[in-house]
Amino acid sequence: MSIMDGDVAIAAAEAGAAVVRARYGTSLARVDKSGGDFATAADIEAEQAILDVIRAARPDDAVLGEESGRTGADDAERTWLVDPLCGTLNYAARMPLVAVNVALRAAAGATVAASADPFAGEVFWTDGGPAQVRRDGVDERLTPSAETRLVDVNLDPPFPNGPAFQAVRLLAHPEFGARFRPRVVSTTLAVAWVAAGRRAAYVTDGQLRDSVHFAAGIALCRAAGCVVTGIDGQPLHTGRGGLLVAADHDTHRALLALIGDQFTGLPAAQEPTRTL
Repeated sequence: MSIMDGDVAIAAAEAGAAVVRARYGTSLARVDKSGGDFATAADIEAEQAILDVIRAARPDDAVLGEESGRTGADDAERTWLVDPLCGTLNYAARMPLVAVNVALRAAAGATVAASADPFAGEVFWTDGGPAQVRRDGVDERLTPSAETRLVDVNLDPPFPNGPAFQAVRLLAHPEFGARFRPRVVSTTLAVAWVAAGRRAAYVTDGQLRDSVHFAAGIALCRAAGCVVTGIDGQPLHTGRGGLLVAADHDTHRALLALIGDQFTGLPAAQEPTRTL
């Protein structure tokens, strides 16, 4: 009996998560990237464990890995997007807030995905049907909810819509504080948490098409029934780009209005003081 794509995604994410757990707290060599970014030996080893699973199960598919780049046939109809350790800076600082992300992009887009939390022992996943979380081999359907009022905001660059839009200014908006509470986890595990009802919303700037960081979380949120758009409310990967994912339409409308204030300009009394 052939293994299903969803099972491949889960097995691959779990293989990467096992490496991340095993290497946590150990001395890790670093590989410098551009812009002050870096990978650790755990990133590289986790990606290799993920690739081993995918290549064994789907040898004809292409893979786009955070660390190894694209491999496989250029004309492959299916591509696996792999982020072996989302939250490397957290991990290197011995903060167990990371995700291991695997998603499959085919003709219909990325609809199969798994996002593993190595330390909570959870895998958030979808095979194109409802989004679920697996704990100790038991699956539970994910149900978005805005009840927590917690909104995770990505403050890491790049900021292609700056200075018109800056995520940090969203947190200072008085209406944001009246309705929501900010969180900055600095890993796309927080995107999966929107699908799971642990976050009311998630906001980031950036061009995210084929992003190995965000593909899995976006697929999970869509499968769970979240509202998923760019930061200007346009369909994802159009308009200004970015990502605004919310548990429900009311939360999405409220955050879209606050974000819109930045693009249309705040009243003079609320404009930041400029130092010449």
